[in-house]
Amino acid sequence: MTPEERRERHILVVDDDDRLRKLIKEFLGRAGFRVTAASSAAAADRLFGALDFDLMVLDVMMPGEDGYAFTKRLRAKGGESGRTPILMLTARDQTADRIEGLSSGVDDYLGKPFEPQELLLRIEAILRRSAARPVGPKALLLGRCTFEAERGELTCDGEAVRLTEAEVTLLRRLARSAHEPVDRLELARDTADATGRAVDVQVTRLRRKIEPDPKNPRYLQTVRGVGYRLAPD
Repeated sequence: MTPEERRERHILVVDDDDRLRKLIKEFLGRAGFRVTAASSAAAADRLFGALDFDLMVLDVMMPGEDGYAFTKRLRAKGGESGRTPILMLTARDQTADRIEGLSSGVDDYLGKPFEPQELLLRIEAILRRSAARPVGPKALLLGRCTFEAERGELTCDGEAVRLTEAEVTLLRRLARSAHEPVDRLELARDTADATGRAVDVQVTRLRRKIEPDPKNPRYLQTVRGVGYRLAPD
């Protein structure tokens, strides 16, 4: 795949191992893909309600719903999310495990430990077989407000709310990693102030527009020691 093709593809990584999830996200991000991560099937479920994905890299053994059950439920639900290609990535790589994974509806199966380059090649092979799908966030529900990321539009109680270009950029970036913390200095790269103070100002202004109680934010959360997280309904 060309760098341009990779930039148009959005991948969801679902794994409860924090270290591995971060490594995969960073590796695929460096390869040029847009990447969002989740630590459980429940978190992935919420993301599917807000974003479109071209492929999901899914662990099997996770707290709560495991990868097999999540795949079956997603396939049964149908729609765009139900058709999302799935690469199952797990330490359970015996023949019976592979058969169970493929029977549940995954498109490919890669055992741990794995070579990152093989992961990349398998992802690209699946994406080449898949029909092109539209990418980009859907409407994000933030209580009484709705953010249309593609159009950069915010409405609250049905009324349009004016956003600055900087606020739109910030919300779009947080929306790409909904329910996951985003480093404050990473967010600052899109501003003229690399210290992150400009981001803090934008967050404060956005909370006044979005939050029922800006001093106790529900949707635009501070993650201490890291940065910020957008937590849509």
